[in-house]
Amino acid sequence: MDNIDQQLIAQLRHNARASVATLAKRLGVSRGTVTNRIRKLEDSGLIVGYTVRLRPEAESAGLMAWMSISIEGNDARRVIASLLGEPGVSSLHSTNGQWDLLAELQVTSLAELAHVLERVRLIKGIHNTETSIHLETYRTPLGKGEKLASA
Repeated sequence: MDNIDQQLIAQLRHNARASVATLAKRLGVSRGTVTNRIRKLEDSGLIVGYTVRLRPEAESAGLMAWMSISIEGNDARRVIASLLGEPGVSSLHSTNGQWDLLAELQVTSLAELAHVLERVRLIKGIHNTETSIHLETYRTPLGKGEKLASA
């Protein structure tokens, strides 16, 4: 992966719906180059999909929870692959300290959360978990063009 691939990925992270022409102009390369590089990044498995991000208040129906996960021995790759395939896991992060992974869970109900927790706990290689239900957000990352209000 070279500098152009890294810049392309950064542009796609910012706006995955940007046209090939727009991406080519921003990167200073041809549309064919952008198309070929996107295809190669997808074929290699580096880009695994595209998604929609909503404002937190737009997703009023549902629950979010955080699951801290401890992994047994050298099973990290298998556990991560299994968690990435779990529909209830919306994001997954490696951490340091007591826990190996932090999974953000998105579900529609407590019953669905119970099912997700049960499935996750059955994954071979998971030693221990601890789950906290998200209650309220006090600060979110600033969007493009937003500024903190001055006091």
